[in-house]
Amino acid sequence: MNQKRKYRHFILFCLVLDLLAVVFLGYRYLDRKIPDEIHIDRNSGLDFSSLSGIPFVSFGDTITVSGEGSYQLPCTLLGKIHFKDIKVTPTEADSILVSGSSVGIYMETSGVLVIDTGEILSSDGQIQDPAKNLLKPGDYIVALNQQKISCKQDLIDDLKDLDGSAVTVSIRRENSLVPVSLTPVQDSSGKYKLGIWVRDDTQGIGTLTFVTENGKFGALGHGISDVDTGNLLSIKGGKLYCAQILGVQKGAKGKPGELSGLIRYRNDNVIGTINSNSENGIYGNFTGNFGSDSQQSIALRKMKIGYKQELQVGPASILCNVGDGVKEYGAKITRIDMNHEDSNKSFVIQVTDPELIDTTGGIVQGMSGSPVLQNGKVVGAITHVFVQDAASGYGIFIENMLDT
Repeated sequence: MNQKRKYRHFILFCLVLDLLAVVFLGYRYLDRKIPDEIHIDRNSGLDFSSLSGIPFVSFGDTITVSGEGSYQLPCTLLGKIHFKDIKVTPTEADSILVSGSSVGIYMETSGVLVIDTGEILSSDGQIQDPAKNLLKPGDYIVALNQQKISCKQDLIDDLKDLDGSAVTVSIRRENSLVPVSLTPVQDSSGKYKLGIWVRDDTQGIGTLTFVTENGKFGALGHGISDVDTGNLLSIKGGKLYCAQILGVQKGAKGKPGELSGLIRYRNDNVIGTINSNSENGIYGNFTGNFGSDSQQSIALRKMKIGYKQELQVGPASILCNVGDGVKEYGAKITRIDMNHEDSNKSFVIQVTDPELIDTTGGIVQGMSGSPVLQNGKVVGAITHVFVQDAASGYGIFIENMLDT
C-alpha cells in the first residue's frame, strides 16, 4: 500500500513539473511573439494583422496615454488574464536610401587596446611577466605617466624613454579610469618592455545598409568586436571606403564563407566618417567624397521603412554585392522573434535564390548589413550566418538599426 502511495505521489509530482514546464515555455513563446514596444505609421493607424494568429491572445480597445506621444495597449490571454502592456509610438513612416553596396571599414580605438599580457626574457636570462594580473584583455591604455596615449605608436615612442623605473599606466576598464603601476623589464636586446600585446585599429569589409535623408549612414547591423577579447571595440573614429569584391570563398556546413575584396585607402575613395560602434551596427556621416570609379559601386534606392510587426514568415529578398554589383536575391523569413535578448538576432532568414547559393553557398562574412526587403519595404538587415547552415542566418529589424 505504501509502495502504491509513493508511486502515485511520484506521478503527481511529474505531472506538476510537466504543467509548470508547459506554462513556462508557453509564457516564453508568447513573450517572444508579442513585442514590448512597436512603432506605427500615424497616418495608417494600428495594424495587428501579423499577430492575429497567435492563439489565446487578444488586444484591448482601451489605452493608457503616456506623456511622450505614445500609449500603452493592453494584451490579454483568453480575453481576461492581463499579459503585458505594449508601448505604441506613432511616427511618420519615413523613407530611407537603401544600399547593399560593399564597403571598406577602418576604425581607430579610443586608446590602445590590451589584447593580452606576455612573458619577457630579461637581460639577465630570467622569464618575467610584469603586467600579469595587473592588466587584462579588454583594458584600454589612455596615458603613460600622465602623457596621453592615442595610438600604438605613442606607446612605442614613450617606451623608448623608460629607464627601468616604475611607471603609471592609466587604463579605461568598464568605463572607469584606473591607474596601474608597472615596472618595465629590460629584454635581451636592451629595450624596456611592459609585457603586453596591444592593438589600436581594425579594418575589414562589410555592407552599407542605409543612408538617411539627413546624411547619416548605418552598416553591418552588429557592432565590431575585437577578435581576441570578444569585446565591443571602443572607438574614437574611423572612415568608410568603397570596396571592390574580387572573389568569394563559398560557405558550407561547418565552414562560413567570406567575401574577399580590395580597399583603396585613399582620400578620394572615402564615402563616410565613422563615429559610433554599437551593438546594432556602425554609424556615421555619409560624406559622398568619392571618385568617379567608386561612385559606380554605391547603389542607393529610396524605400519605405517596414516596422517589425509588419514582418511575416514567408518570401522576402536581400540586396548585396558578391562581385558583380548590387543585386536583389530571393530569400524567405522563417522565424520572427519580437523580443530577442540580442536585437541583432530578431529574425531568421534563409537564402533561396539559386544564383546566390551557387556563388556563395548562402550567407557569407562580408554580407553583414545587407538590407532585407519584404512587401516593397525595407524591414531589416542580415547580421549573422549559421555555421551549420550556410544558407541561413539572423537579421535585425530596421527600426532597431535606426534607433541610435
